[in-house]
Amino acid sequence: MRHAVQLVLAVVAAAGAVLCWLHVTSLVDVPPITDGKPATVSVVYDPPLMFLVWLLATTAGVLAVLGVAGLRRRRADAALAAYTP
Repeated sequence: MRHAVQLVLAVVAAAGAVLCWLHVTSLVDVPPITDGKPATVSVVYDPPLMFLVWLLATTAGVLAVLGVAGLRRRRADAALAAYTP
């Protein structure tokens, strides 16, 4: 049961990372450097939101590895217990 909860939390953390990543950038108008040149647009990243994305993605990865490893270990232990005389 614990490993299934870890996998569900991994999916939730991954979804949170994706949602944060979609909002991490914003467009900013940059004025022209010299007269007669057009204004440009630049992409600005929000550092605290990028850190949150990194934290959520790392948490999702760790929880996914722990959940899958635990489920595989449980399955292997059950097969070994059924095989032993």
